[in-house]
Amino acid sequence: MHRRFLSSRFRTMARATALIATLTATATLPNPAVGQGSPPSTQAPAPQQAAPPAAPANGQPAPANGASPPAKPAAPKPVSEALQTLRERLDTIKADLESREKAITGPNVGAGDLTRARDGLDGLADRLRAIIDLLGPRLEAARERLEQIGPKPKEGAEGEEVARERAEREQAVNDIDGTQRLAKSLLVQSDQIVDQISNRRRAAFTRGLLERSSSLFSPDLWMRVAADIPRDVSSLQTGLEDTVSLFRRNGSLWNLLVLGLAFGLSFALYFGRRNIAPALGRRDISVTNPSRRAKLLGAWRVLLLGTLPAVAGSYAIYYALDATELLPARYLPVASAILGGIAFIAFVEATADALLAVNKPAWRPAPVSDAAAWRITALAVSIAVVITVSKSTEALNSAIYAALPISIATRGIGAVTAALLLAIGLHRFADTAEKEEECFGPYVGTETSANVGGPLRLLGWVAVAVIAAAPLVGYVALSAFLVDQLIWTASILVLLWLLIVSADVLIGGSLCEETRIATTLQANTGLRKRSLNQIAVIVTGFARVLLIAVAALLALAPWGLDSTDVFSSVRTAFFGFKVGDVTISLSAIAFGIGILVLGVFITRGVQRWLENTYLPATDLDAGLRNSISTVAGYVGFLLALALSFSYLGLSLEKLTIVAGALSVGIGFGLQSIVNNFVSGLLLLWERPIRVGDQVLIGDSEGIVKRISVRSTEIQTFDRSAVIVPNSNLISGIVKNRVRGDRTGRVIISVNVLRNQDPVRAAEMMVECARAHPDVLKEPPPRVVFKKIGDPFLEFELIALVSDVNFGQKVQSDLNFSVFKTLADAAFIPPMGPASSFITVQGLEPVRDALGQIASAVGSSATHVIAAPAKPAAGSATSEDQADESGVSREDSPRLASQGQDTGRRRHG
Repeated sequence: MHRRFLSSRFRTMARATALIATLTATATLPNPAVGQGSPPSTQAPAPQQAAPPAAPANGQPAPANGASPPAKPAAPKPVSEALQTLRERLDTIKADLESREKAITGPNVGAGDLTRARDGLDGLADRLRAIIDLLGPRLEAARERLEQIGPKPKEGAEGEEVARERAEREQAVNDIDGTQRLAKSLLVQSDQIVDQISNRRRAAFTRGLLERSSSLFSPDLWMRVAADIPRDVSSLQTGLEDTVSLFRRNGSLWNLLVLGLAFGLSFALYFGRRNIAPALGRRDISVTNPSRRAKLLGAWRVLLLGTLPAVAGSYAIYYALDATELLPARYLPVASAILGGIAFIAFVEATADALLAVNKPAWRPAPVSDAAAWRITALAVSIAVVITVSKSTEALNSAIYAALPISIATRGIGAVTAALLLAIGLHRFADTAEKEEECFGPYVGTETSANVGGPLRLLGWVAVAVIAAAPLVGYVALSAFLVDQLIWTASILVLLWLLIVSADVLIGGSLCEETRIATTLQANTGLRKRSLNQIAVIVTGFARVLLIAVAALLALAPWGLDSTDVFSSVRTAFFGFKVGDVTISLSAIAFGIGILVLGVFITRGVQRWLENTYLPATDLDAGLRNSISTVAGYVGFLLALALSFSYLGLSLEKLTIVAGALSVGIGFGLQSIVNNFVSGLLLLWERPIRVGDQVLIGDSEGIVKRISVRSTEIQTFDRSAVIVPNSNLISGIVKNRVRGDRTGRVIISVNVLRNQDPVRAAEMMVECARAHPDVLKEPPPRVVFKKIGDPFLEFELIALVSDVNFGQKVQSDLNFSVFKTLADAAFIPPMGPASSFITVQGLEPVRDALGQIASAVGSSATHVIAAPAKPAAGSATSEDQADESGVSREDSPRLASQGQDTGRRRHG
């Protein structure tokens, strides 16, 4: 089975070569699209031959059977020859398929018949697909030519030339269509034969696996074994005599020399494996903490140095025995079983030493303890020895044509022995009960890895029960198969784990860690460390998927899975399989994705060129440049998507169903998304808001940084990013401060004392605004006299700035300038607009008297009366202030007494 699994690759290569030869030969066939019309050599003289009927000589009509009409039917002759060649090939393929189908439908069909019928079917299917693909475009071209002539008119006569041309083209379409239909039917027949062979193989495998024989507990079985032993012993003696006779007859000096060299080479290889290979493994016991990479590399060295010499030595002896013919042909399988078993034992020992490292725990890649490592090694080697003895005995029984009871007994005993060894190994792992009794309180294991996990141990006990019970009830073949499959699957899983861990450490670690490979890649390719980490994750993930897929195929190989079927299924899945009327091809999907990625990459390059090189060199504003770049990006993406869909064979007509399904979703869950998308397109087209505009949306004011088809990004003045859906910008109220131009307005409110000249105050404020360099001279700044208040006059200074971004700076500068100018001219009080009282002069004696009275009344209460501020330069005198406020000097004692009463009420 495994030999057939490996040799199928060579058959696949031969079929691929045959396919290439077929396509090369078929490509030389003439094109029917060209052959359906007149060839160039035939059409060239046609006008000269058609001239006499147009202008007949002597007024007589041209003869009906001229030179040109017979040339017309001869035009499609190359097409007929090409189709005839294809028809002959299809007839040959049809006869081959019918013979294969007849060979597998007989009553006594064996595995060899099925194998012979299966071989070559893939090549026939490839030839049929090539013919179908070749005839496809030619059939379309022929139909287009026929459509150009149009349908036959229902009324009126039709020209003879047109009728003959229509008949020829209809015949060409029918011939090509018939040939293509025949090829398609043969392809279906080929697939049906493949399915029949696979079904028969599975049925034969199941029938042989579940075939019931005598039970090992049956006394009749052992009685027949005892009765057949003398005959089998005699057969064995006869075989030995034949071997001695053959050895004497073929034992020439050259043959003996070859056999001796083979045994000497094998002994040297096994001796080197036992004594030299451990030294070459370079796992120094003095190293107490090696890296994980060093552990895995050491494990691979031990595995390869322990396995390859044994395999080479066994093969050398087998090749010498086969080449020298010193052993009868029927005993070669026995030698193969023995030598292969020895190599298998060496492989198990090397694998256990590589992964478990019984005497070198520091170099152990597997997470197990010392006790578990020793137990697993002993169990694996013991089972390998039992399997070798059992297989060698089965091969010997086949070579001496042993009786069926003896074969059943030996196979059953081997399976039961393997089950018992596995049971002993599982029992030795369950040693926690004794430890729990020796300790006080609940047991906490220090060697948790010394025990096999619960699910795995349970699965092992189930396998032991099935393997041991099957021979006892008569299913010896099932028991032996389960033992083989258990060993085969365990070996695959161990190697799979080692390969996956090696891929993670050697590949992923080399790219993620500070290794020489990672440093070289970063220096030569310019990749960042994060990019290398992403590449490492992708590569290790792909390696895991590939390794798991190969391991699954190898594990399923003994279950009747033929390698030819596997490769055929993989090729069908990769190059296309049909689901209804839709052809799904993984290769087409991969190429479609590649086209899309390449298109997006090119689009991004064009966008960067527009943004960084071309558009900055133009006079376009930032908003228009952003719109052009954004539209170019979406157009490029749509073009790449269309090219990808066209490569996949998906046209707009085929997407109508998907669009209908999406319309339902748009009506419910995708409404807001579509609304924002359409709003984004409107923003990019109408451009009411552009990149760089200063806008106010609700409570957020900032600069527009980016406009996409779904949302708009606004950067506020505190460097925060506000993402606004485009639908809010279209349907909501947005204040754009720079929609028409970037001119801004600054307004400053100023309060001047009522007793000052308002005209002079307005002139001073205008002069301050004119002196600022960022204030526009046209229109000039102006002052608005808004209110005559008590005691202030309210003004507003209005100035225009060239850019709205300068507004706050200009406003701050004007506040400083106006305040200084008006304060120096005494147009505003020193206390500023917050002063809400009138300063009264000459009350210092009253203040002193009130202070003395307060000190005498209560020592704990201290009354502090703030002195009025001194008048600023140019302020009104006390008499003027008294006159303006209506308070005279005669009223001062009354005001003082009122202030004293107020102070008493405050303090109790």
